[in-house]
Amino acid sequence: MSALRAQRARLYWQCRRGMRELDVLLGGFLEQGYDDLDPAGRRVFEAVLAYPDTLLLEMLMGRLIPADTEVAHVVERIRNAAAP
Repeated sequence: MSALRAQRARLYWQCRRGMRELDVLLGGFLEQGYDDLDPAGRRVFEAVLAYPDTLLLEMLMGRLIPADTEVAHVVERIRNAAAP
């Protein structure tokens, strides 16, 4: 398995949170928007995946705005990827 495939598989499992809303948002972004991130954005996305589910859901639902501008940018990209 190539390194890129292994990384994608690891991210796929990290996006599966067991909370439908998070699974849809994160998994959808991995499929639709992750490849458009630059390397710094990809590192931020991976850091965001380490956040607790409750905090992550609050950010992705727009009820909590991250103080870190890089995190806020990635959260906005995830939210936009889910928009119809």
